[in-house]
Amino acid sequence: MSDRQVVITGMGVVAPGGIGTKAYWDLLTAGRTATRTITLFDASGFRSRIAAECDFDPAAEGLSPQEIRRMDRAAQFGVVCAREALADSGLEEGDIPPERIGVTIGSAVGCTMGLEEEYVVLSDGGRRWLVDPAYAVPHLYGHMVPSTMACEVAWVAGAEGPVSLISTGCTAGLDAVCAGSNLILSGRSDVVIAGATDAPISPITSACFDAIKATSSNNDDPAHASRPFDARRDGFVLGEGAAVFVLEEREAAHRRGAHVYAEVAGFANRSNAYHMTGLKPDGREMAEAITHALRLARQDPTDIDYINAHGSGTKQNDRHETAAFKRSLGRHAYEVPVSSIKSMIGHSLGAIGSIEVAACALAIEHQVVPPTANLHEADPECDLDYVPLTAREHAIDTVLSVGSGFGGFQTAVVMRRDRT
Repeated sequence: MSDRQVVITGMGVVAPGGIGTKAYWDLLTAGRTATRTITLFDASGFRSRIAAECDFDPAAEGLSPQEIRRMDRAAQFGVVCAREALADSGLEEGDIPPERIGVTIGSAVGCTMGLEEEYVVLSDGGRRWLVDPAYAVPHLYGHMVPSTMACEVAWVAGAEGPVSLISTGCTAGLDAVCAGSNLILSGRSDVVIAGATDAPISPITSACFDAIKATSSNNDDPAHASRPFDARRDGFVLGEGAAVFVLEEREAAHRRGAHVYAEVAGFANRSNAYHMTGLKPDGREMAEAITHALRLARQDPTDIDYINAHGSGTKQNDRHETAAFKRSLGRHAYEVPVSSIKSMIGHSLGAIGSIEVAACALAIEHQVVPPTANLHEADPECDLDYVPLTAREHAIDTVLSVGSGFGGFQTAVVMRRDRT
C-alpha cells in the first residue's frame, strides 16, 4: 500500500438554495429545503413538476460573456466551483508544476441542457428530422463531448497532468473523488482538482424519470416532496449543482501550512450485476463496498461517527441501503447517526456524490450532523437513527458516505479528521 495520504484543502460548491460553501452549509444546518416548482422550463405537462434549482447567475459569479456562450450550465457550475476551491486552498500559480496537477470531474448526463436547447433550435421545435447545422452555436461539439467540462476545469487550474471525465451515473461524484485520490496515492499527481457537476433539470431528463415513475409527484407541496426514509415518500426530487475540491498529498499540504478539511482515507465501489434500475433488498454489494473502504482506511465499523446516506427517497433505495448499513456495521448501525441531504437539495444525479462529500467534510469541520428534512413518520423497515428535521451537534472523527446508481453501481468513501 502507498504511504501517501490524500487530504482536502479547498472546496467550492454550487447548490440549490446557496451559491458558495458557506451558503450551502448554512442551508443544510438550518434544515431548509430548496425544492420548488420548476422554473427552468414549462413543466406543466409533466407528471413531476418539481425540482431543486440553483439560483445561479453566471455573470454575477464572474464568468465572461465568452465563457457563458461557450459553456453549458453544468460546465459553468464546475468552473465556478473550481475557482472557489482553488482560492480556498491558498495555492498560488507556480506553487505546483502544472504537469503534477490532475483533474477528475464526474457527471451523469453531461451538457444535457445545451444539447436539448440546440436540438430544439436546429430541428425547428422537433418538426424537422434533418437538422441544419448552420443554426448551431459555434461550440455545439463541446456540448456533445462531456470531457470538455473537465478540460474547462483544467484550464482554470492550469493543470497539465492527467485529466478525465468520470461518468458512472449517480455515483460519479463519489467516483471522481476516488479517481482523483488514486492519482495522488499512485504518485501520478501531487494536486488534483476533483469533483462533479450536473444540470439535468430539462424536459428530456424529466421525461425519462417520469416514464419510470422514479420522481415524486407531490407537486402541490414541493418543499416537503423529498422525504427520504419517511413512510409517505413517493420518489426523489430532481436537483442540480456541483462541488469541486482541491486534493493534495498530505505531507506536502502540511509543509505549506494548508488548512485541511478532512482526509480521504478509504474508498471502494461494486456493481450488483443485477438490474439497470432495480436493487436487491439485502444490500450486499453496497455492504461489500463499505467493508472494503473501511479496510483500506484501516478503520473498524465502530469507528464510524456519521453516515451520509444516499437517501434518495425511493422505497427500494432507502430499504436497500438500510440493509447494507446493518450488514456492514452490525450493531453499530443502530448507534451511528445517519442523514440524507437530498431531503433539502434534491438529487443532482452525477453531481450529488461530490456535494455530499462537501457536506461530510463540513460535518467534520464543524462537528455537526446535518438533518434529514421532512422525516416525520419513519418507514418501519428503515429503523436507524436518521437525524430527523434538526441538525445535531455530535463528535465526528470518521464519516462514511455512500452512493447508489442506475446500472448497479455502489460506492463507499471513508473520510476522517486529519491526524496531525
